[in-house]
Formats: sequence, structure tokens, C-alpha cells
Amino acid sequence: MFAILNTEVPLLYKVVAVLAVLLVFAPWLLGVVNIRERQVGVVVKKFSGRNLPPGRFVALEGEAGYQAETLAPGLHFGLWGLQYRIFKVPVTVVPQGEIALVVAADGAPIPTDRILGKVVSCDNFQDAKEFLLNGGEKGRQMGFLTGGTYRINTSLFSVITSQAADLHGMFPDNLQITRVEPDRVGIATALDGTPIGQGEIAGPLIPGHDNFQNAQAFINGGGSRGLQEQILLSGSWNLNPWFVQVEQVPMVEIPIGYVGVVISFVGKAHEDVSGLDFKHGDLVNVGHKGVWVVPLYPGKHPINTRIMRVELVPTTNIVLNWAMRTESHNYDSKLSSITVRSKDGFAFNLDVSQIIHVGATDAPKVISRVGSMQNLVDHVLQPIVGNYFRNSAQDFTVLDFLGARSQRQVDAAQHIRKAIGAYDVQAIDTLIGDINPPKELMQTQTDRKIAEEERKTYEVQEAAQIQRQQLVRQTSLANIQQQVVAAEQGVSIAELQANAHIKQATGDAESTRLKAIGESEAIRSIGNAKAEAYRVGVQAIGSEGFTMMQIMQIVGERSVRIVPDVSVTGANGNGGMLDGMLGMLLKKESAPKLVVEPIIKA
Repeated sequence: MFAILNTEVPLLYKVVAVLAVLLVFAPWLLGVVNIRERQVGVVVKKFSGRNLPPGRFVALEGEAGYQAETLAPGLHFGLWGLQYRIFKVPVTVVPQGEIALVVAADGAPIPTDRILGKVVSCDNFQDAKEFLLNGGEKGRQMGFLTGGTYRINTSLFSVITSQAADLHGMFPDNLQITRVEPDRVGIATALDGTPIGQGEIAGPLIPGHDNFQNAQAFINGGGSRGLQEQILLSGSWNLNPWFVQVEQVPMVEIPIGYVGVVISFVGKAHEDVSGLDFKHGDLVNVGHKGVWVVPLYPGKHPINTRIMRVELVPTTNIVLNWAMRTESHNYDSKLSSITVRSKDGFAFNLDVSQIIHVGATDAPKVISRVGSMQNLVDHVLQPIVGNYFRNSAQDFTVLDFLGARSQRQVDAAQHIRKAIGAYDVQAIDTLIGDINPPKELMQTQTDRKIAEEERKTYEVQEAAQIQRQQLVRQTSLANIQQQVVAAEQGVSIAELQANAHIKQATGDAESTRLKAIGESEAIRSIGNAKAEAYRVGVQAIGSEGFTMMQIMQIVGERSVRIVPDVSVTGANGNGGMLDGMLGMLLKKESAPKLVVEPIIKA
């Protein structure tokens, strides 16, 4: 510069040159620092009359070293380069939908029972001096930055964003806003706080921490580290991953036809509300530790499944099979056919189906007593049903059991209904399925049955043949029915004619009888007259004379021939027998037929 002044140049040029040199070196001479809008000025004091206290890194009272206060945008004077060093760092930008974690390089030590520095008033870590003066603690901070732009003193605070997550051993997703999806719940595990109480598995409900978004309120309220009873519902939450971790699980869905019995492992002190009549378990009100007396009804419920167990209990009829088949609910997957022994010493298998029902209000009692529906089947129903049939089968022979199957089923239903009723379970019905008796016994019965069926078949065939004969007979009768009708009509006509003839004959007979009576009277009168005449004649001429007279009268009245028409003489005549025969022939030819009474004389 002095060389320029000594040279022979115009004065104006010399003045301009001096001003230019002064302008260039003026900021250094005046200690001027310009901070732009998107910058933060971090100040380092090179020397000072005071040194930092032991253990301190950032100066609060002008000590040498990094200064707590930063330079805001604009011109700053008096920061001579010989004493100060200024670092211009960009502002910290946290994108929307993300968070940024903070690590403090200076501050009070974190208590040994905690792992994160407490939250103090410091304008979101933009006021380092206030942070230190308010007792801010060194290390990882409970507080964090949400979406926005911040002027951070990077000498005191290290800010971890998603872009630099991998440099700090984290995943970018860890620095996203926590979103709990619909139909799901967030199960929280706190990483800081007091130890969980003895005998507990989860931290109690702590009010006022805004769903774990205000970590300091959680700590101040006595929150415990570890699994939490409180859950997060669907939504977006600003959560510090160094403070709390969230696992998303589906809501508990209770289907139609079921209720959910809640078994809570956390909550208020156990207080039994089951009453004196229920002696085999206990029930508690909602929010207490134990089996809740009120079940969950069909729908979706935000339940913390890490501290509660929900036992589904069907409220519709349940079919359990002691057989080779299994229902869709699989409660009877371990059940098999029941092997029983009869009175006559035969062992056989029995298939049984049991229909049960558990009422919605009785479901908590059942679960309190046996623990689960599977335990109800395995530890209650299986021994009750199996032992009943084993015991009852010993009172009957196999054939008796088979023959009285329906009665055995009725008896079983009555016994089992009473037995399981003590467990608050309703027995709807007991059904006996397949009965598998010994093969050798059934072979004998089968042979006998076949023989009997064959006999019945023969009888049926015989009856069929008889029926067929009757059919043929009826068919024949039907075919000759017309003739039969005609014959019957003829018989009727004949009967009528016979009756008419009988009537006529009866009339004729009566007439003849009357006529005969008349004639007999007449004959009797004539006979009497003749007898009287004979008597008088005998008296008159004697019996021989009167007899001869009567003979002669008869011969005369009846033309009795006394002399023969042809007379054949003996050996003294000339014609003899031949002449007699010729004469008779001529007599016959020439005269009508007459009774010839030849008199042959020898």
C-alpha cells in the first residue's frame, strides 16, 4: 500500500486504491461477521482470561472454547479473527412426517436410574445457554424435534435426522412418525422410567403423557420402563424411539356366535365378585386382575394381548365327536372312539357325539373354573362321557346293548346332562353313533340273520306263488264270468221253470188225488155191488156154477179163443208140422197182426 502511495500516480487513483484495500481488510479489522438467513453462526473463543470448569465443553460466561450462544442471521461486529473463530453451519431442517433426535455434548450427568436426558425449557434446543442453565443433561435426550426448521448450536447438540440415521446406527424408518393402522393397536414398551413393580408384568396406566408423546410427563408421573398396560389406538404419533417402542397387532375380533372371556394379568387388586355360590373359581370387575365377569361380545376390541388373554367361547351349540372325525373347531381333535367291555366279556368300540352349549353369561364361570374350552373338553367332558359308557356297558351283553340302543342313549343323556351341569355347561343331547361289536360275534349273528331272511324270502316267495295262483284263478273266473253269469241266469230260469212245473205237478197231483179218490169211491161202490152180486149169485147157483158162469162171461167179453186157428195133427195125418207152418204164414200175410196163441199138440 505504501508503495502505491509513493509512486507518481494521480491522487484520485491513490485514494481509490486505499479505500479498496481498507474495504477488503475492514471486516477483519473491525471483526465483522455476516450470517445468512439459512445459516447459524457457531462461535469459538480462542483465548480468554478464564478457562472452562472441569467437565464442561461449552462456555456460558465467555470462557475460552465453544460458546453457548450462536450468531443469528445478519452482521455481527467485534468478532476479531485473532480472538474468535466463526463456523457457519446450515440450519437444521426436519421434514414433515419425521422427527429428529438430539444428543447433548454438555450438561449435567444423567442419573443412573435413567438413560435419557430430561426435557428442559430451551426453545426446542435452539437456546443452548438456557438448556445448560436449566439443568439440561448430557447425552441422548427425551425431547426431540418434529417437522420444521431449527437454528441449532451444533457444538452442543448433535441432531439425528433420517438422512443421517445410518451414521448413528439407526434406520431411517425409526425417525418417521409412528402410524398405527386402522383395526390395529400399538403395544408400547417404554425404555426409560422406574423399574416395574414386583409381581407385575407391565407398567401401570400413567395419566397426562399424551400417549407417550410427552416422555417427561411419563417419567414425572412415575412411569415404569418395560411393557405398558396402555395401548395406542389408530392414528399418527410423535414418539421418541429412544424412549418408547411400539408393536402393532390386530384388534381382538369376536366373531358372531362367540363371546370373549378376558383374563387380565395386570390391573387393580384382585377382588372376587363371583359370589358365595360359585366355589370353584373367582371373577373380577373390568380393569382388575383376573377373569373379568363381563365377557366381550361380537365385534372388534382394542385389547393389549401382551397383558391379557381372550378366550373365545362359542355360544352356539358345539358338537364333540368321540370318533374318527373332527369338527372344524378342533376341540375334539384328541377324542377317539370309546372302547367298552360288555357283561359277557366282549370288548367293542363305541362312537358317541355330545352336543353342548355354553351361555354368554356363563362363559366367564366356565373359563374361571377350567381355564379354556380345550381344558373343558379334555379334563371334564372326556372323562365324564367316556367313563359313563364304560361303566354302563358292563351291565349289558353286546346284543342287549345293541338291541336297547335308544334306551342307552336316553340314559346317557340324562346322566351326562346332570354331570356337566355342575360346570355351568348345558348338555343338549347325547347321540350314540356306530357300534363296532366283535367280528366273530357279529358273524354268528349275520349267519343267523341271513338264514332268517332266507326263510322269510321263501315264505314271501311261497305267498307270491299262492297269490299268483289266486290271480290266475281270478283271471280265469273273470274270463268265464260272462258264462257264469249266463249259467247263473239259466239256473235261475230253470229254477223258476222247475218251480212252475212243481206248482203245476202239485196241482195235477192234487187233481189226480181228488180224481182217484172219486174213482176209488166209485170202484169201491162197484166192487161192493159186484161183491154183493157175487154173494147173491153164489147163494143162488152155488159157487162152482157161479164161477163157471163168470168165466164164460169173461171169455165172451174179451173174445178169448178157445179153438186154435191152425191145428197140427200127429203122425196119422198127411201134412203134419209143415202144413201147419204154411198155414200160419198164409194167415199172417192175409190178415192183420193178431195175437196168435198156437196150441201145439204133440
